[in-house]
Amino acid sequence: MGSMGSMGSTGSTAGDSLLLGLDVSTTGVKALLLDARGRMVGMANTPLTLSSPHPLWSEQQPADWWDSAIRSIRAVLAETGTAGGQVIAIGLTGQMHSLVALDEHGAPLRPAILWNDQRTGAECDEIRALLGGRERLIQITGNDALTGFTAPKILWMRHHEPEIYACLRHILLPKDYLRYCLTGDYAMDKADGSGTLLFDLRARDWSAVVLTALDISPDWLPPTYEGPEITGRVSDAAAGVTGLRAGTPVVAGGGDQAAQAVAVGAVRSGVTALTLGTSGVVFGTTGGEPLIEPQGRLHAFCHAVPGRWHLMGVMLSAAGSLQWYRDTLAPDVSFDALLTEAEAAPAGSEGLLFLPYLTGERTPYPDPLARGAWVGLTARHTRAHLTRAVLEGVAFGVRDMLELLRSTGLGEISELRVSGGGARGALWRRILASVLETELVSAPTTEGAAFGAALLAGVGVGVWTDVDAAVAATLASQQDTQERTAPDAADRAVYARLYPQFRALYPALKPTFDALAE
Repeated sequence: MGSMGSMGSTGSTAGDSLLLGLDVSTTGVKALLLDARGRMVGMANTPLTLSSPHPLWSEQQPADWWDSAIRSIRAVLAETGTAGGQVIAIGLTGQMHSLVALDEHGAPLRPAILWNDQRTGAECDEIRALLGGRERLIQITGNDALTGFTAPKILWMRHHEPEIYACLRHILLPKDYLRYCLTGDYAMDKADGSGTLLFDLRARDWSAVVLTALDISPDWLPPTYEGPEITGRVSDAAAGVTGLRAGTPVVAGGGDQAAQAVAVGAVRSGVTALTLGTSGVVFGTTGGEPLIEPQGRLHAFCHAVPGRWHLMGVMLSAAGSLQWYRDTLAPDVSFDALLTEAEAAPAGSEGLLFLPYLTGERTPYPDPLARGAWVGLTARHTRAHLTRAVLEGVAFGVRDMLELLRSTGLGEISELRVSGGGARGALWRRILASVLETELVSAPTTEGAAFGAALLAGVGVGVWTDVDAAVAATLASQQDTQERTAPDAADRAVYARLYPQFRALYPALKPTFDALAE
């Protein structure tokens, strides 16, 4: 399974009530303990590996998730001196969209097909046709059919693995397979369910219209719950292997982006989250009624907060663009050295623009054939200019997502909370603030989705009255550590002139991208 990784802890005191967040990501299973004041006590992570048996395929074994979860739970309990009985509730989160296909006994029929698997292009076209077109599909589910979603994976199984498909009796997502292993119950939260492309977004439950059109049995799908609702309790068997107490409540939790939003406090209108990891995500919460971007360029999902929804934009190569640049063109230079050089280059990189579409794009251009580019290169440009242009190009791409978010009627952004590895550098934060023309506030925690899942667990057992109260308590305890980055007036003026030129590049180059792909 690979080596165990863990972070330091503050330790727990015998008798303390603690909350456990479990996060099954693509790269590892994290177990995180919080105390009743929303402070992290300890964390352990067990790495996972990916399998790609064919081009465009991405798979993992569900049994590996459970094995890694056991290791991480036992490690965090041991390293913090925590007795299993001190954990009063468990929240679950993890990678969205991945298909876990089980037989009548709950055994996996095949490796899970992951969110980043790209084999289902034909099935996406089929889904649009079966639903009577893209527009109707978006109006029901809030989303267009994309290869990452769960529904096209189910149809792919039907077409390509009919013998396995004939045995299909239960459909789960990764964190919900951990739930099944912990409790023996089939259940799913509404945030993750809305990422399957099988949900009626407004009804916050499975869509009879979509299921009928795709000929998917509703009996295969579990009941759905709001994020803080209790869905089951730890079984005797799971208690024996994890060290947890049998009967410990397990709450619904949320998909990784919804749980991450809870962790950073993006749970009400006006507070928007920006995550700058390998990919970039902007996340805005809506209440009352869901907002839908008519062309499906933004994802519309249920929130992990009861009765709320969210809009989400995704750019595929955010900090991944900087990683590629450094690995390819300056592998012997540290990131810190590159960023120090870039600081000396002027805003706008002396007329050099970078398109960050190195792995295609999703928002605002759902185009797998989009490509990266530097435009405006001259003999005057140095490595410092190239580096700064990469940072600025990603920032312009983030602005594209924010502009699209605003166009839906989401309302004014009162606070933009930023997290992720790419946001740790002061230069990139200053560039982002100036390009976005908005002050950035560092997120109150760096532990992300597992932290949010633990908060949801606390709400489920009454530690806090609701998610808003849990977020308020967390923010209050960590407010002194939050860093604010304001736009630079001079840089803001430069970027305001350059942004329309950046916007013009994709339409101008789209025919070239398509021709090169052929």
